[in-house]
Amino acid sequence: MKPFVFSADSHIREPYDLYTSAMPEHLKQYGIHVVKHEKYLDTMIGEEICIRVPMDWGKDGAQVTDERYGSNKIDLRIIDMDRDGIDAELIFPSMGLVNYLIEDAEAELISAQAYNNWLIKHFEGHLDRFVPAAIIPVRSMDNALAEFKRCAALGYTAVMLPVVPCDGLPRYNEAVWDPIFAFAAETEIPLVMHTGTGKVNIRAARGPGCALINYTRQMEDATNAIMYMVGGGVLDRNPKAKVVFAECGASWLVGLGERMDEVYNGHSHFINPKLSRLPSQIVKDQIVLAFQNDKNCVANRDAMGLQTMIWASDYPHKEGTFPHSQKVIEELFAGVDISDEEKQAILGGTAAKLFKLKRPQAA
Repeated sequence: MKPFVFSADSHIREPYDLYTSAMPEHLKQYGIHVVKHEKYLDTMIGEEICIRVPMDWGKDGAQVTDERYGSNKIDLRIIDMDRDGIDAELIFPSMGLVNYLIEDAEAELISAQAYNNWLIKHFEGHLDRFVPAAIIPVRSMDNALAEFKRCAALGYTAVMLPVVPCDGLPRYNEAVWDPIFAFAAETEIPLVMHTGTGKVNIRAARGPGCALINYTRQMEDATNAIMYMVGGGVLDRNPKAKVVFAECGASWLVGLGERMDEVYNGHSHFINPKLSRLPSQIVKDQIVLAFQNDKNCVANRDAMGLQTMIWASDYPHKEGTFPHSQKVIEELFAGVDISDEEKQAILGGTAAKLFKLKRPQAA
């Protein structure tokens, strides 16, 4: 019997006018929009290019070997999911990934609300297969908490924060984040952070090997955020809050926890605030990583903690596992002495429980 499979990192393409049509006249310069060129798409805020991708980077179309049907059409998306053996997905935006680069607090809020209103309506009636993640604005902590509460009332069971706050905003080691993490703990709604969101230079390296370097170093988004959240105490003060990182790998988590323990113990006279748990224990209790091909985390699941790892396909992106997800999954477990129960937890059970998926057979 095929196990239940939940992709904890999938994307939707929003309507191209979603953000610009929501902006009042005095904020039109902050509307996220896409400019099409012959071979690529530019996602822009005003005159600034935020993301550039090839034109065929995941799209609707006729079925060929690796064609993506369902960038934003649910019926076509389900065809692809069934073809690939995917039972449910956590949904991230595409254009909205740059929402955290909007420099005006009012415009950031309006943009986030436009997406959040559209997304929950778009998947209405399909919440047994999809977990939409709301965008939480962060230019104002009052806006952040208010929108978080509004989205919880709308039925969201996952909300996004930037993996790297933009310049001038508080880092995750500052207590100003406590109300957000406290509400996440109270409602048991995970905070999800996708690589590349916020003030991230995805093309920092230049010259020979730059693509390999830049894509590999994306794991630093998560490692740095975790160190800030652990070191500053926001996770320790809110022990029921869960934070999920997408597209950063997973097997490095053990080493990060051990390194923080070494520093916490060896340099304790400098450490402030003091923590009620060792950093590695906080990580095991509160951090979850969504991974694609990281076989080492499966083999090292006892050290990492089975609850820290959930699988993801990154559909419809070309670097994802579609349409070969079942082959990737098979290779993940090849030669690993692992029980069916553990496989089910990694592939879908943990994520379904974490995001309160409305599908009893997923448990």
